[in-house]
Amino acid sequence: MGGFVRVWSRCLLLSLSFCGLAETQAVALPPVEAFGAIPEISAPKLSPDGAHFAAIQSFNGMPALVIYAVGPSAGRPVIFPSSAEKIIDDFSWARSDRLIVVVKMNMKAGGDDRIRSWVRALSVSADGKDVAMLLKGSVTLNNNVYAADIVDFDLDDPDHIFGTLFVPTISGISLRPPSAEDDDTDFRLDVLKIDLHSGEGHYFMAGNYQTRQWYMDGHGNVVARLDRSTHPLTDHVKILEDGSWKETRTFDASGDNGAAIVGLSDDSKALVRLDRDDNAFAVLVRDELASSAESQMFGQPGYDVDRALTDEWTGHVVGAVYSDDKPEFRYFDPERTALQRGLEHVFPGLTVHAVSMSQDKSRVIVEVQGPRNPLTYYFLDRKTHQASIILTAYAHLTEADLGEMKPYPYAARDGLQIPAYLTLPPGKEPKNLPVVIMPHGGPDARDELGFDWWAQFLANRGYAVLQPNYRGSSGYGYKFTQAGLHEWGLKMQDDISDGAKKLIADGIADPKRICIVGASYGGYAALAGATLTPDLYACAMSFAGVSDLLAMLSTAKNDHPYAPDILSFWQSRIGSRDDQGDQLRATSPARHADQVRCPILLMHGEGDTTVRISQSEKMYDALKDAGKDVQFIRVPGEDHYLNFSETRIRMLTELEAFLKKNIGN
Repeated sequence: MGGFVRVWSRCLLLSLSFCGLAETQAVALPPVEAFGAIPEISAPKLSPDGAHFAAIQSFNGMPALVIYAVGPSAGRPVIFPSSAEKIIDDFSWARSDRLIVVVKMNMKAGGDDRIRSWVRALSVSADGKDVAMLLKGSVTLNNNVYAADIVDFDLDDPDHIFGTLFVPTISGISLRPPSAEDDDTDFRLDVLKIDLHSGEGHYFMAGNYQTRQWYMDGHGNVVARLDRSTHPLTDHVKILEDGSWKETRTFDASGDNGAAIVGLSDDSKALVRLDRDDNAFAVLVRDELASSAESQMFGQPGYDVDRALTDEWTGHVVGAVYSDDKPEFRYFDPERTALQRGLEHVFPGLTVHAVSMSQDKSRVIVEVQGPRNPLTYYFLDRKTHQASIILTAYAHLTEADLGEMKPYPYAARDGLQIPAYLTLPPGKEPKNLPVVIMPHGGPDARDELGFDWWAQFLANRGYAVLQPNYRGSSGYGYKFTQAGLHEWGLKMQDDISDGAKKLIADGIADPKRICIVGASYGGYAALAGATLTPDLYACAMSFAGVSDLLAMLSTAKNDHPYAPDILSFWQSRIGSRDDQGDQLRATSPARHADQVRCPILLMHGEGDTTVRISQSEKMYDALKDAGKDVQFIRVPGEDHYLNFSETRIRMLTELEAFLKKNIGN
């Protein structure tokens, strides 16, 4: 990793990557770096005793873990930097003096010609003097692409945590004694007790070759596990009762189905699952361990529960999040509810919530954001009732630099209501504007009212930006999601096209100056827009987009031969080669490059393991063979997730020039 480095300067308190960018604003528009540099701070978390907090910050254009002591005599922070080979991806506090740092490495390994994202976890002391790789002594570590799952921190034990690792079932190689559940042909997921100081893991409890998840109570006790069988794909929920495993429920696990267990209830007496109510909206369900009785814990009519809120020390479920236009946070206990209501009173109209608390809840880090208010973090001492700002993620942007973002719902051609958001360029009348249509990735995701660095950059440069939540998006109930199944390039694309046409009809868009831009699925939609509706768009830009649906399905199968649920999911969304082969060919942009009439910009990270760069290569070759106007930019060292400031800045710079050339500003 290059180890820890110690730095201390006034610049550090403001930014680890942005110092000296510009002492004065010489021009009306902020530089591209003000939008494109990775956030100056994200994911701050307090230690259990509240004496430290840590955050991911920008350091030399890469994410770094920065650890601060709290108080007037705090001293110098400690920085754990990324490198080109090892990228800081996440972290959590294990104890008041130790953290777990998750790093990813996009590389070829183990005789495999394909680049994979290898994920590892490190145990790190708060002063940066002691670093150990977790599970480093495990003989099967190299068989695990992902080896950073922590099941339980168990704050009662100062020296250990619990994690999982796939181990072979062949006697003599496995890290634990043989079991009656052995299967000689496969790996199985065991729970290991991991020494926080040495990183060594030792057998604690065996799963079997079907085990996929473990659930513990926050105090080192295994409560339940989830097994997944094939033929057909089925989830089996099992609880540990008097030393034996008892199966309590089964679930169809094909497509996007499954048990969806999000944790234990706060009283440890029930599993908590995401399930669908009678109207097909996602709700939280309490599943009693003792009786298997079910009851609904939380649901919001008209919207899905997006995720559960969990206590960061026990993992127990304490609340839920749903989004109408912006995220809403709801807690189950009176103390957290009162805090949330107080925060919403102080920051009306903005999205606000406590992102981290000390174990005694006396010290809190609060996150605040809105469309024209970039993410800002505050430190709140509930004993002294004093609050202070920590840092703003995009400190070099002002409200005047950012555009108004508002709901812009419209009806698709078949009458389905499409939620959408429109960001207008600041200081411009919303008439006859150049427009960027920017569909989100996923497609199981959604846009909402909030700060979006990409959309706000485009608005700042003079473009209106439409972000449609086309059918198939999440958050609006399963019926809305189902309406998008097997509709890539068809009704999902019509929804996006209908949004552009609505802007034209309302006089907001200049019909000759509309460009479609997106990443991942959004990149697919951009390429589909250019091929399937060639008269609608003046240009198209795809970052890491899919261009051939059949090839995408083949990659899902080849990259995950031991995870048939992944292929099952994508077939549920895209369709299958056997049943929808002709349709998939008809809606694959790379197979219809001859229909393109506008310039296309392609960008793709060479280390992308989510959408392989071969998708952009295939599109580029097809467009060149057809004699079309295309530019292809390969990004060395980058994967699917725009990890580095250099990548984001280059992407925005290239896009700005591309848009200016093709639709003006």
